[in-house]
Amino acid sequence: MKNPIVISYRHRMHPASKGFTLMETVIAIGVLAVLLTGFLAVFTPAAQGIRRSISSQQADRLATGLEQELVTLRPGQETGTIKTGFDKGFEWIKDAGNPNSALFVYQYRGDISSLRTDGTPEPMDAIEGQPGVDYVIQSMVRKANDPEFTEDLQAIEGTIFYVKPTQLIRNEDKMSLGKIGEISNPKGENPAKASSASEYKDAVITFTAEFYGVPTKASSYLTGTKFRDRFNSARNPIFTRNLAIRR
Repeated sequence: MKNPIVISYRHRMHPASKGFTLMETVIAIGVLAVLLTGFLAVFTPAAQGIRRSISSQQADRLATGLEQELVTLRPGQETGTIKTGFDKGFEWIKDAGNPNSALFVYQYRGDISSLRTDGTPEPMDAIEGQPGVDYVIQSMVRKANDPEFTEDLQAIEGTIFYVKPTQLIRNEDKMSLGKIGEISNPKGENPAKASSASEYKDAVITFTAEFYGVPTKASSYLTGTKFRDRFNSARNPIFTRNLAIRR
């Protein structure tokens, strides 16, 4: 007869179940950590480069949209001093130093089948149909006091930017930065300010446009004191572009 004590001891020495030892687990984790470190070292700079490229493309698109809109005279935008697209650009650049008439640049979903009186698509608050067929992503520039800016807010795609344009004054072969809210004739040591486009003697207004983002799309914020305080104290733009408008 076999000794039961010996049998029990042999079962403990040779268990039926198998698994990883603690040492094997630690080694496996170490190898995985080394592989992940190498992966991140290779692919993180590439991912950052892609993000920068996308941001650069968006910045160029918004800057181009601003430049074009400044000289596009839409139906209903004519006033006593605004008769041409250049007149509009002059006034908008000059007035953009005031937060109450700040320029907002953004993209919104526009309903292709329904146009407003100024020729822009009606905003589509909820996505319906296919992009490019039923709606488009429309680049737009509007003043803070434009009622249609408020209408666009619920259909905006991405970030809203406000712009601070400052004239670049050409004096012989040099360029100097003017003052926000002013446009001067680019001639002489002390160029005279022009109060209207008719007083401006050159064919081109060159300016630097600083683009700043806002943290919310709420109309109450964008038309309230918090935005005005933010506008007046803003010093670090997200991006800057040198642009020009022509007669």
